[in-house]
Amino acid sequence: MSQTSSEKPMNAMALAQAIKTGQLSARQALNDCMARIDQSDGQVNAFTSRHHDRAVREADAIDALRASGAALPPLAGVPYAVKNLYDVAGEITLAGSIINRRHAPQQSDAFLVRQMQAAGAVLVGSLNMDEYAYGFTTENTHYGPTRNPHDKVASRIAGGSSGGSGAAVAAGQVSISLGSDTNGSIRVPASLCGVWGLKPTFGRLSRRGSYPFVHSLDHLGPFADSLESLALAYDVLQGPDALDPGCHALRVQLASGELGRGMQGLRVGILDGYFHDNATAAAREVVAAAAKALGAVDTVTWPDAALGRAAAFIITASEGGSLHLDDLRQHSAEFEPLSVDRFIAGALQPAHWYLTAQRFRRSYRDRVNALFKDWDVLLAPATPVSAPVIGTDFLDINGTQHPCRAAMGLLTQPISFAGCPVVAAPMWPTSTDSMPIGVQIIAAPWREDLALRAALVLQTAGLAKLKTVNF
Repeated sequence: MSQTSSEKPMNAMALAQAIKTGQLSARQALNDCMARIDQSDGQVNAFTSRHHDRAVREADAIDALRASGAALPPLAGVPYAVKNLYDVAGEITLAGSIINRRHAPQQSDAFLVRQMQAAGAVLVGSLNMDEYAYGFTTENTHYGPTRNPHDKVASRIAGGSSGGSGAAVAAGQVSISLGSDTNGSIRVPASLCGVWGLKPTFGRLSRRGSYPFVHSLDHLGPFADSLESLALAYDVLQGPDALDPGCHALRVQLASGELGRGMQGLRVGILDGYFHDNATAAAREVVAAAAKALGAVDTVTWPDAALGRAAAFIITASEGGSLHLDDLRQHSAEFEPLSVDRFIAGALQPAHWYLTAQRFRRSYRDRVNALFKDWDVLLAPATPVSAPVIGTDFLDINGTQHPCRAAMGLLTQPISFAGCPVVAAPMWPTSTDSMPIGVQIIAAPWREDLALRAALVLQTAGLAKLKTVNF
């Protein structure tokens, strides 16, 4: 059984500093990490595999580098883990499925895994997810549900589809993890697990070496135990990748260096209408607290949010169903029940639905981007509610019944459909029995730095923070 504690563990940046100064060896940091996973993962079920031998090699390489007197990279010795749709050399990329077990082990790492290795981070394992990333709850029927570390009786969801990535950081198993976000799969687990998450601008980070879900909408990004750790992870993940045609060469100024600039006249608005109407009182509470800290009083209407979500559903179903069409024909019984019907339905959609949705997306992005002529960042809840109980079928949101698994993305889908960067900040309403709900801090494309600067105000004020879970 877990309980929330106010004690703060050593975050990723502090851990890297301790290793650089010799206060701690990378091997000891790895051993401590593995011990925490041993202690907690029976309850949380965040990991689907551990990469012990590789982790030992990487940790020992950091210790040898330090012993040589050479300068250490920024994440030297910091353990991290990845959603199991990232390629890891020598491992099968499961993507939450059992069908992929037929595949051969990967010959090389995903681009972002190589970026983390170059920064000195130590890969300790791969993390649970919704099958093929099609879900918001990580109630995986093949590998078991990932459970929210903040729930004392281990009965609530961690969110998805990157549920293992959010839960592993919330449980203190790792300081940083990597996930993916198509319609909200970083922001939903970050919200429900009370950790920091970043969905970058569409095309900012290379997706090479990750198992795809929806090429038109897939993003990759980090989770972390502090805003500084999140910004540093984002810095090291960036880099042009000529072999990924969807990866732009544009690089932001170091995000970790931008944090100290504070607000400095940032114009902050609060999303109303759709984002207010589809949020419960607890979700509205955390947005109001964030708005007060940021000095935001004006409301802003996001154009056609409901239509954006509907178009995102059409594109998601169509591309996802098409991608898995051969396996749906040959191995449909091996898909999990929560996804197979949606994949089949998507594969049967008329082509003109998909084309219409993509045409709408172009005009939608233009109208969304126009908002940022008047505003630097916009605020909205990340999820309508705090974490529901595993197996919940329907949610009551302000008197309206919504299918639970789809409803967890109500407030994230319209934003990722426009490709905007979002920092998910962990907030703690007073009305949810110590369960978190995150706030989305949304910026214009390529302006992650503005969202991070606003997020620092919330962290400095003590509103946005990670609460330690003891096991």
